[in-house]
Amino acid sequence: MYFYTVTDKYGELSNFAKLGFEADGKYWPKVEHYFQAKKFEGQPYEERIRLAFTPKDARNMGRSREYPIRRDWEDVKVNVMKTALKSKFTHNKRAKDLLLSTKKHELIGSSPLDYYWGCGGDGSGENVLGKLLMELREELQIQM
Repeated sequence: MYFYTVTDKYGELSNFAKLGFEADGKYWPKVEHYFQAKKFEGQPYEERIRLAFTPKDARNMGRSREYPIRRDWEDVKVNVMKTALKSKFTHNKRAKDLLLSTKKHELIGSSPLDYYWGCGGDGSGENVLGKLLMELREELQIQM
């Protein structure tokens, strides 16, 4: 099952989906806000990203190198994403139900440009986001 934009059939799986959640004692408008902000954890820029108007704004701010990202980012980024996803899908029943409705189907982030989190334009990407969602889905099924 492919997902990418929020208007897709499975758009609520997207990190841009309008599903906020609480994590680390704060409200986060979307997964993208949380993920991008955590690159600058403990810096004032983290809060600016959390408050960004759109997930696209948060993404662009997180990609900026005007401020230094945390040194351990490459080591922690997958766990940061796991935290965001778990918070999103446990705080939003509709999203949780959608994720569980995918049963045992493979979930593929069909971003044409992202070869790490998605499958990339030619399908050869790592699809890390899809794999994390499938792991979370399994955890949620066990809890039921």
